[in-house]
Amino acid sequence: MKLIWLGHGGFRLETGETTLLIDPWLTGNPMLDDSQHDAATKGATHILLTHAHFDHVADVLGLAKHLSIPIIGQYDLMGYWGETEGVETLGFNKGGTVDVGETRVSMVPASHSNTFSTRDGLRTAGSEVGYMIRAEGQVIYVSGDTDIMADMDWMGDYYRPDIGILSAGGHFTMDMKAAAYAAKRYFAFKTVIPCHYRTFPLLEQSAQDLIDGLPGVNVIEPQVMKEIEF
Repeated sequence: MKLIWLGHGGFRLETGETTLLIDPWLTGNPMLDDSQHDAATKGATHILLTHAHFDHVADVLGLAKHLSIPIIGQYDLMGYWGETEGVETLGFNKGGTVDVGETRVSMVPASHSNTFSTRDGLRTAGSEVGYMIRAEGQVIYVSGDTDIMADMDWMGDYYRPDIGILSAGGHFTMDMKAAAYAAKRYFAFKTVIPCHYRTFPLLEQSAQDLIDGLPGVNVIEPQVMKEIEF
């Protein structure tokens, strides 16, 4: 299984015959050079979306149409796009699980917001979510944009994820200290990978507080377009 950071909150997850693009923000992403876009998306089989803010969704519809691949996400937004955008979608909801090849994806809560821009202003796009991804005998928790929340208690106990991909840049999500607190209190991760940081000066630029707060956990500061193997 290979995980590749696309910068900000975006990842490419390769497992078996399945390649998931998770919140792929390409256009205008300060961390991802234009010359890297093709490599980031080549061979993708599905898009997995946590919520509809521009820094997660800007390229999703274009990629789905260009690559002829389905978008997987929260039911309300998927239903709307399926009706209005001519793309294939797979909508489900919190508590649900879908099979994506040999990979199982379960939707879990997040605590953030979820809107997208229209000519008439912002509109709500269902609810923000995270995912538990079960592949190759491991469980990956993709937090999506979130704060610490009490739901992490049962999520950690029920799904028992080995790997945590945690939005931890602060301002819009947990910061590094909060992410370390959540990981220590609610989960038993072997590996933690921070994201949603370094993109702008507004966000945290280092994961040192996360590293310091999780002794004994393998905290990996990802590098854009560099493979992490599990």
